[in-house]
Amino acid sequence: MGILVSCQNISKAYSSRPLFTDISFGIEERERIGLIGPNGAGKSTLLKILAGEVEPDSGTVVARRQLRISFLTQEQSFEPESTVEQVVTATAQEVEFQDHERAASVDSILAEIGFPDRKAPAGSLSGGWRKRLAIACVLAKQPELLFMDEPTNHLDLEGILWLETLLKKSSFAYVLVSHDRAFLESVADRVIELNPTYPQGFISVKGNYSQFLEAKEQQVEAQVSQQQALASKVRREIAWLKRGARARQTKARGRIKDAGELMEQLAEVKQRNSLTTPVELGFDASGRKTKELLSLKAVSKSIGGRHLLSNFDLVISPGTKLGVAGRNGTGKTTLLRIIAGDLQPDSGTVKRADELKVVWFDQSREQLDQEKTLKDSLSHQGESVVYRGRSTHIVSWAKKFLFRPDQLNMPISYLSGGEQARILIANLMLKTADILILDEPTNDLDIPSLEVLEESLEDFPGAVILVTHDRMMLDSVSKHILALDGKGKAEYFVDYEQYEQASEEFATPEEVKPTKQEKAPKPAGKVRSGLSTAESRELERLPDKIEKKEAALKTIQANMNKPEFSANYAKLQELMKQQEQTQKELDQLFMNWEELEAKR
Repeated sequence: MGILVSCQNISKAYSSRPLFTDISFGIEERERIGLIGPNGAGKSTLLKILAGEVEPDSGTVVARRQLRISFLTQEQSFEPESTVEQVVTATAQEVEFQDHERAASVDSILAEIGFPDRKAPAGSLSGGWRKRLAIACVLAKQPELLFMDEPTNHLDLEGILWLETLLKKSSFAYVLVSHDRAFLESVADRVIELNPTYPQGFISVKGNYSQFLEAKEQQVEAQVSQQQALASKVRREIAWLKRGARARQTKARGRIKDAGELMEQLAEVKQRNSLTTPVELGFDASGRKTKELLSLKAVSKSIGGRHLLSNFDLVISPGTKLGVAGRNGTGKTTLLRIIAGDLQPDSGTVKRADELKVVWFDQSREQLDQEKTLKDSLSHQGESVVYRGRSTHIVSWAKKFLFRPDQLNMPISYLSGGEQARILIANLMLKTADILILDEPTNDLDIPSLEVLEESLEDFPGAVILVTHDRMMLDSVSKHILALDGKGKAEYFVDYEQYEQASEEFATPEEVKPTKQEKAPKPAGKVRSGLSTAESRELERLPDKIEKKEAALKTIQANMNKPEFSANYAKLQELMKQQEQTQKELDQLFMNWEELEAKR
């Protein structure tokens, strides 16, 4: 395949802080590249450099002559009064078309996007449909290479599945920045991670996200092994140099120099390996033993004439892990506000445990005063914070969330979305909670932070109510999925896959079905095949269950052979029944294991 864009030894820094140094790679025809990396690694900047919108500090970027490039940025603005069709047609003017060809192209793109009303003003569109309009505009430029910066932002789960389908059948090459791991798994055939932890500043892996993770694990293990080997060499060289006069002879000067270089290499590898340490998260639970924290009984709620909840029941107990799903506008945030006590239902009852502690993560960042400094936002007690009864200095607390000391006096408005999300999480950790409510907590968080957040939520002994478009987090954290359809209907599912299969029933009430010629493509198929998430979890647990059951059977059989039991007829009969029952349970476990293995 031909090379579309090639970059050689490009470097970029902002305010004397290097983002990346001497990066070199190429983009081939029809390649589908996922670009990932921790917040602040320079992903968006690299996209702009590759697209020719920003100049690197050093190095070169060479694009194929007359290459058609489109760029989908994170945020877009349109003339509010212009219709959807007018916006896309105006963008298509940039491509050399005959008028009838341009009209046909615009018509085809709008049908592909699935707009229910092409005459709708751009200013009337929801965030999700504005994103779809932006995608229609970049497609109207007939790109050979498309750059996308967080294309799933503002899209609900249905919209993300639609975008997956669109990209997988596309003929152009693309490079996209995303923290959505399920999305990357579906649409990328090459993954590049920008990260100073690697010797070259990045790692490139041919394959999907799962294959990337395997290669990354090998790379990290190799770097740890390299550090251990270097440390061993340095110890030997230092021991040799300490031997005295013989080490100071002229013939040994070269070895002294080599030892110094080894120490420099070790320091460099240690520094890079230290960067793999993720954000440390741990939420503080009250430890309340109340069986029922909160219950909703026959709750109904309407907003703007729309029945979002109708005769709805819900019980939340310690250990509840509930994911809430549904398309935009179906009432997910309304339900969260009722649980939190910020909104009252129209009818029905809400019963709360005494002094119930509910902690809310707000996706809108409204809890943050943009004029405050980072220091004031992290600590309300001056130079320290109190976490789980222990006082921690503000500098150490900030470092825990990957903030540099020089950022402490910066206004919040100067920080990125990911950094602001980490501030909210840091503040949540200082609060004792019975119920954690998280409304889109994954927005702007990098992948390492997402993984640690998942683990923290899984380990939290209180209740968790989670709304997120991140399918991996939804499946990992939630024990059940509650789906809302925006017309009062609510239904429970065991995992996201089961919800996805039934999601055609959960349409927003104002949704207008496209005409036959405009019909949007059906959502993409399942992210995983073979086993559902629940079945995968069960398959993982079965070997441990079988071992425990076998151990129990051996214990029973050993007891049956003991004189004190074999001479006691009644006790022996009881043990024989236990043996029979345990053997049946063991046989059933093996049958389950064989069925799931065959299905996998």
